Amino acid sequence: MPQHVTVVDYDPSWQQRFREERDRLCGALGEATLAIWHIGSTSVPGLAAKPVVDVLVAARSLGEVDAVEPRMRELGYECLGEFGISGRRYFRKGGDERTHQVHVFDAGDRKNIVRHLALCDYLRSHEDARDEYAALKRSLARRFPYDIEGYCDGKDRFVRALEARALACYDDSWDRLYLAARRVQRPREISPLVEAGSVAAALLTEAGSVYVGVCIDTACSLGMCAERSAIAAMVTAGESRIRRIVAVMPGGGAGMPCGACRELMMQLDPAAREVEVLLDYESRRTARLGELVPGWWADARMVPEA
Repeated sequence: MPQHVTVVDYDPSWQQRFREERDRLCGALGEATLAIWHIGSTSVPGLAAKPVVDVLVAARSLGEVDAVEPRMRELGYECLGEFGISGRRYFRKGGDERTHQVHVFDAGDRKNIVRHLALCDYLRSHEDARDEYAALKRSLARRFPYDIEGYCDGKDRFVRALEARALACYDDSWDRLYLAARRVQRPREISPLVEAGSVAAALLTEAGSVYVGVCIDTACSLGMCAERSAIAAMVTAGESRIRRIVAVMPGGGAGMPCGACRELMMQLDPAAREVEVLLDYESRRTARLGELVPGWWADARMVPEA
């Protein structure tokens, strides 16, 4: 039987369905997973949608994803390879009454990852576009109730134009930094006395460069935080002005730089108070470094001489 195309009012439970599926996918994909996002219409509050949860996954490598296909089948997914999009791994479950779709790209595939994130972000913040898209989908669902290709073709031009507008105003620098840190984050034992990689950091300079680093933990006081590792790479390359920085903790969440890292950043640059520190990746909550180091002891000494 052909897939039934139905568009319904937004359902807040879609968010919970995503969170539950994200946990299952993390278990199946394991270390291949660097980030998982809820995308598509069910991720946009207030938007009418087909009740299918779309999931976007950034992977360490597609080879690692291919290796765990049996685990995806155990979760009830069909493994369909690229399925028309180069560089993608596409999984779906639910048969003709589909419930979930998973789109996996290599974490370095910024084009495909960012276009999905930008479109969702745009729809969440532009009510007119959201309403226009909902009306189009309802109309197409009535016209093509058992023709998913006709439904998708009917909204293709609108979505492409919407995506172009979304990309024009989307700032992907936090995504870029988060994924850069996650790509180098892998706990490992260097020797019986040294471990590394459980925490990773990435920073963006005023010149637009990205530098990464991982923590180095030792049996004495010779270790180094991930943030300072990234800063050392930046200084080695001849730069010293940080614009944004993120530290990623072992569970994948953003973490607060320690006092020593904050102090080093403050000492590097008279404008360091304006450095943005990511506190939560999912909500994009940030703080200025100056807010995290109030009443800094050397403020007067950093003022350039007249």
